[in-house]
Amino acid sequence: MSSSGGRTPEETTVDTDGTIRHDEPSGALDEPTRAMAEEPAEPAAATDPERTAWIPVTDGGNGADGAQNTHGAHEATSGGGRRRPVLIGAAVVGLLAVLYVGDLLFSSTDVPRGVTVAGVEIGGMSKPEAEEALRTQLSGRSTEPVALQAGPSSATLDPRAAGLELDVEGTIARAGEQPFNPWTRLTSLFDTRDVAPVSRVNAFALGQALDGVRPQLDRPAAEGTIRYEGLEPVAVPSVPGSVVDGATAGQAVIDHWLDPAPVALPVTETPVTVTPEGIQRAIDEFARPAVAGPLTVVGDAKNATVTTRAITSFVRFTPDGQGGLTPGIDEPAAIAAVEPQLATTEAEPKDATLAFTGTTAEVVPAVVGREIDWPRTFSGIVEALGRPDGEAPPVFTPPPTAPGAAPASPPPPTGRAINAVYTTTQPRVTTESLQALGPAQIIGEFTTRGFKPDSGQNIRRIAEIVNGQIIAPNSVFSLNDATSPRNEANGFVPAGIIDDGAPGRGVGGGVSQFATTLYNAGYFAGLDDVAHQEHSYYISRYPAGREATVFEGSIDLKLGNDGPTPVYIRTQWTPSSITVQLYGIKRFDVTSEPGPRTNLTPPGVRDLGGNPECNASQGSEGFTITDTRVLRDVRTGEVRREPRTVRYEPQPTVTCNGP
Repeated sequence: MSSSGGRTPEETTVDTDGTIRHDEPSGALDEPTRAMAEEPAEPAAATDPERTAWIPVTDGGNGADGAQNTHGAHEATSGGGRRRPVLIGAAVVGLLAVLYVGDLLFSSTDVPRGVTVAGVEIGGMSKPEAEEALRTQLSGRSTEPVALQAGPSSATLDPRAAGLELDVEGTIARAGEQPFNPWTRLTSLFDTRDVAPVSRVNAFALGQALDGVRPQLDRPAAEGTIRYEGLEPVAVPSVPGSVVDGATAGQAVIDHWLDPAPVALPVTETPVTVTPEGIQRAIDEFARPAVAGPLTVVGDAKNATVTTRAITSFVRFTPDGQGGLTPGIDEPAAIAAVEPQLATTEAEPKDATLAFTGTTAEVVPAVVGREIDWPRTFSGIVEALGRPDGEAPPVFTPPPTAPGAAPASPPPPTGRAINAVYTTTQPRVTTESLQALGPAQIIGEFTTRGFKPDSGQNIRRIAEIVNGQIIAPNSVFSLNDATSPRNEANGFVPAGIIDDGAPGRGVGGGVSQFATTLYNAGYFAGLDDVAHQEHSYYISRYPAGREATVFEGSIDLKLGNDGPTPVYIRTQWTPSSITVQLYGIKRFDVTSEPGPRTNLTPPGVRDLGGNPECNASQGSEGFTITDTRVLRDVRTGEVRREPRTVRYEPQPTVTCNGP
């Protein structure tokens, strides 16, 4: 490049020791050489100390060439400074890219880093390793009871009964694949991610299991109330309740049943209504005045005094729905405080009966009962307890009451007192019903014998219950309805029975003998055979084809009275026999015509030697028989025949030989 003016630059060299010297120019420079001279000088190579570098000389003046050279040198220096950080940054980015790609390649089939399942860390493992870790560490938990927590309440759940099973492959799949986001991969080195296990679940079984533990988890709300400490009323604050949210509880169990910590179930709070102000108001307005003095219950010629201590035993409070409490009483507790003092003013009803002289009977009139109607008596007790303490009312002595009439009511009480309200109780068997028998006579009678002491006790008990009962006109008598329940609480004991053809024992054994006796008495009285069933096996002490068995709840004996007058049942028991007599107006003469035994079947043999309670017994043959009841109307002479065919199975001979 040629200069436009001034002098020619001198040649300058830099020695290896750093000394700068100027050489005179030897002549004009050619174009390539000038171009090299104008380029920025390169630093001497460290490996070549003899190399000479050309450095342009800057004119100290303000000529054009001087300005141009100065600008060129500045540009060369600043451009090199800017490229160095860029190159370093590019190198770092390249290195990170290499690390990122390498990390992806080496972990492409692994579980993402930082993943934990139910407390088990599987992040960064290969999928087979993760599956093995889950199976090893969670297999024990999958059969252990699952702890449930619902607020302050806790319970346990059997995962097998709830239909819960860990799906290992599904859990690994839920953990996901390796992320491609570099930032996500970087943060996973320092962070963890909980993944809920995937479970196979029987939703119906889980719902049933949760319903089964709800009573342990749900906490009912407790409304505020008042209790007495001695005679002092004390406030009991309300406590809100909580119930498990059934809509979301199942999912919470599915997500967390394998966690080491108890499964926290979602709960819904149950609100309360009674406020502290409402409780205090009830204390001031009722609870404290209620025990200001005793309460008097005015009875028939006798009063009952209820002490303040007794009052505290039956006063109760219920929410009124507006933040307060409504006073009331516990009726059974109030009755317990009053009834013993007024027991002599009540009378049990007595049924009318027949007094027998031989076969002649006279009616013994019934007695109408008199009892206190407790709900009506206590209807004004809350109001009375709110009155101030004062003088007790006088004892009320009612006027005489005609038989069957309602007793006179006492005058309204004064002060802290209430009246006992009496009601009449009619007897079960009235005088009129027995008088309707007219000239009563035995119209049917039967006796059976031969029973063991334990069976005899049951026969005696059922005879006591049935004795004196009446079959009203156009009604049906049910032996099961009249005597149930036949259990030990009702006086029946274990005794011998026939169990599938073999001797056994059961509570109430022997009552079938009474049923047979009653059935035959009704047979000869001409009563309707509404329902009865014979034994499966023939019992020799009963007439063939004319006997009955009963079983509570399924097999019954029912006798119908289609006549215009009642029938009275009388029973007579002895240690060796039972007799049933039916009294009424005779309508029929009855006879029995048994037929021959046919279709005879010999008994088999059944060995019960393996049964420690085995009792050997003689069997009996099976057969078929027809019995015909013949009824002749005593008024018209008309005859009616009622045949009945019965098939008895052979009763096996029982042996106790054993194997």
